[in-house]
Amino acid sequence: MENIKNLVYLCIGFLVVASVLVAGCTGDGGTQSPEQKSISIGYVLWDSEIASTNVIKQVFEKAGYDVAITAVDTAPLFEGLAQGSVDCSVSGWLPVTQKVYWEKYQDRIDLVGKNLEGGALIGLVVPAYVTIDAVDDLNDPVVKEKFGGKIYGIDPGSGTMHTAEKLIEEYGLDYELVPSSNAGMVSVLKRGIDRNEWVVVVGWTPHWKFARWDLKFLDEPLDVFGKNEYIATYARQGLAEDDPGAYGILKRFHWTSEDMNSVMLDIEDGMDPEDAAAKWIDAHPDQVNAWLGKA
Repeated sequence: MENIKNLVYLCIGFLVVASVLVAGCTGDGGTQSPEQKSISIGYVLWDSEIASTNVIKQVFEKAGYDVAITAVDTAPLFEGLAQGSVDCSVSGWLPVTQKVYWEKYQDRIDLVGKNLEGGALIGLVVPAYVTIDAVDDLNDPVVKEKFGGKIYGIDPGSGTMHTAEKLIEEYGLDYELVPSSNAGMVSVLKRGIDRNEWVVVVGWTPHWKFARWDLKFLDEPLDVFGKNEYIATYARQGLAEDDPGAYGILKRFHWTSEDMNSVMLDIEDGMDPEDAAAKWIDAHPDQVNAWLGKA
């Protein structure tokens, strides 16, 4: 009996030593490995933001994060950030386009910084063959007839459409603002160009359509849409304290219109957004390492 007891004690001792050795082999001083880091990113379904969101998603994945991206309209995006159900977004357009939402939520959302500046512009866009050059010219009855009295926009409720409604009011335009989507707006523009017809849309740059077709913005003297737009990065309040590493990546994320356009064009040419983002990332390792804080 005594021998059996000693055998049991010996086995227990071996198990204790083995567990210590296994813990030591993990290199973390015997503690369990940390849980998988995760982050959620919200974005609006603009071609520009599809491109940037897929790029930043893969940057976070390189940093070891489990990333969830969710496409939403502008209003739910701001509400999600304010409530903390979304960690961040690189889909901010300021100071004009999302002004109405920023003024409502600015005390509950962290403006991390600018991820693109110097190339962001929104306004009324027409094919280059259209013979008017300014928004004021839209009031001419003959011009209105050529355009069919319609300005084609994007998703209703977006900051862009709010500003377009204000523009119509400021210039006294007797036009119908037709809501659609980013894809719908591009489809109308393409159809008009294919038929060599006059068409006016609410458009912006960076966007691949300027590389695909010869387009121009109509001059806008009252500057309703603004001429100093930038694309902003937002974060929920508390992210900087909860995850300084993630916040640092967002803070360092900054690229150019040319960068964004190259991803958008690949997507428009049929490449999957994830593949287009991976292609850009593979071609720009130094820039990606800088965002990761490794440069």
